[in-house]
Amino acid sequence: MNTGLWVWPAEPRAQRRTLRKVANSEHFVAGMQAIAKSKDGLSNAQIDDALSEFSNWGTRWIVDQLMSLGFIDYKVDFFGGPGKYVLTDLGRSALSAITGKPASPTPVASPLPAKPPAPPAPATQQPVAQAQ
Repeated sequence: MNTGLWVWPAEPRAQRRTLRKVANSEHFVAGMQAIAKSKDGLSNAQIDDALSEFSNWGTRWIVDQLMSLGFIDYKVDFFGGPGKYVLTDLGRSALSAITGKPASPTPVASPLPAKPPAPPAPATQQPVAQAQ
């Protein structure tokens, strides 16, 4: 492909121009919004459904464009599940700049709950003094 958005520019003016190109494409914005809504990311088929493209080539082109810009990343599932696309920090900031709404924060695995404090030991009863 000789056309497309293949590199995220270093200059701020060029970045704004690239963001305008992305914002003008309803497919790029819809793909990024769909990925942002998903906690674990989306597979190729799920992105295709979200875009209502029903064309794997069109979906693949959109995914390639967003990956080359650094807006999304591909996470492999090593246990046989489908690989998923997730938004990067750059993608989240780009999406919030395009939509004007803050993007949801990066999903973070919840830390293990702290161990609850041990219940106090039962009070030992004092032996009753026996009368002598």
